[in-house]
Amino acid sequence: MTDIRQVTPEFAVAPQLAPQDMAAVAALGFRRVINNRPDHEAPGQPTGAQMEAAAIAAGMDYVAIPVIGGPSPAQVIENHAAIASAPGPVLAFCRSGTRSIISWSLGQLQAGARSREDLVQLGEAAGYDLSMALPR
Repeated sequence: MTDIRQVTPEFAVAPQLAPQDMAAVAALGFRRVINNRPDHEAPGQPTGAQMEAAAIAAGMDYVAIPVIGGPSPAQVIENHAAIASAPGPVLAFCRSGTRSIISWSLGQLQAGARSREDLVQLGEAAGYDLSMALPR
């Protein structure tokens, strides 16, 4: 199983997951998986279709919001809505987890749910430096 980093009780991020990880992810209590990685970004990477089938087989919802580089404003809104509408805790993943936590943080900031300072601290606790990724 991959390195899952809990950001809040409702949200965690991880580097690339594999289809065989989905049952263990569901057993940890996650109800929705968000894939922030585009297909074919790296050789040997599982496809979104493979990840979706495995997540659904494990009893979880699956949402694909592939981010290339940094998230667009539309992707931040889509990501925020997917997390807000989840039936329980969400695990988002990309290659390293960075695009996932940045997308979540920008959504939190835009919604006024958390301050920039809180988000930087949450990122740091999860092992990510968000200080340069979030507007001042």
